[in-house]
Amino acid sequence: MSLPAQRRMRLSGGTELAYVTAGDPSNPALLLLHGFPSSARAFRDVIPGLAGAAYVIAPDLPGHGQSDVPPTPSFAAISEAISELLAHLGIGRRFIYVHDWGTAVGLQIAMQAPELVSGLIIQNANAHRTGFGPLWDAALKFWSEPTKENEAAATPDLTFEFTREQYTGGLPEEVAATIKGEPWVEDWRVMNLPGRMETHRALIADYKNHAARFDAIAGYLKKWQPPALMLWGRHEPYFDIAETLSWMQDLPRMEAHIFDGGHFLLETHAEPALSLMLEFIKRTQKRLTQFPSL
Repeated sequence: MSLPAQRRMRLSGGTELAYVTAGDPSNPALLLLHGFPSSARAFRDVIPGLAGAAYVIAPDLPGHGQSDVPPTPSFAAISEAISELLAHLGIGRRFIYVHDWGTAVGLQIAMQAPELVSGLIIQNANAHRTGFGPLWDAALKFWSEPTKENEAAATPDLTFEFTREQYTGGLPEEVAATIKGEPWVEDWRVMNLPGRMETHRALIADYKNHAARFDAIAGYLKKWQPPALMLWGRHEPYFDIAETLSWMQDLPRMEAHIFDGGHFLLETHAEPALSLMLEFIKRTQKRLTQFPSL
């Protein structure tokens, strides 16, 4: 196992990006993209193990964790920042792990250079209209009618209680009891740092632009058919379970696993998820080595 190294880089726009690396740079690159409201800390239980088979890069998305707030928060701007990090590290082909907010970022990066995508790891990640369950009604109304009242109704997650719900919402009591510590406490502390709430509000509004790209995303997936592994917590309260079938329809050869977990699957199922990821990376990399034109 390899211990993760905490690093920082100054982006071209002047702000700093915090990120973690682990493993041998000669190994296949694996970009880990976390969701709201977390950071690279979401991967703390799997990074050391993943580093045995991959060169792991886990950034704190701008406006999250220890990264600075972006000048103009948007998923496009965050994608540019992560692309700048990949260029800085000299990363060519890469596996991309997408979760929640990280899905909007990771898919933009993938679609900009589809020939560099070795594979996708999809964890409670929304990229289809089927993912919008009832909890999205307020956001959908806000996107169509962006008033202050609708914005307030669409941002209930900007409270301590809802931050905790990101981890425990929908989980059976015995599963929730396996979460170590209270990770939502650190998330809430960071969310209250200067500029963070404004960043989150901006991204909730900008998620409309991610949704507007769903057809283009489906076109990318169907055309390029990247190797894919799905790890999904079935008690996810935000993305409807029907979303898993949409991914399967776009990627008919995707390997899919549904767990008795929630939105932050790695908080409760890190060990089995790690085993599946390692096997997927090794198997896919072997195939890419044998058939480099794929």
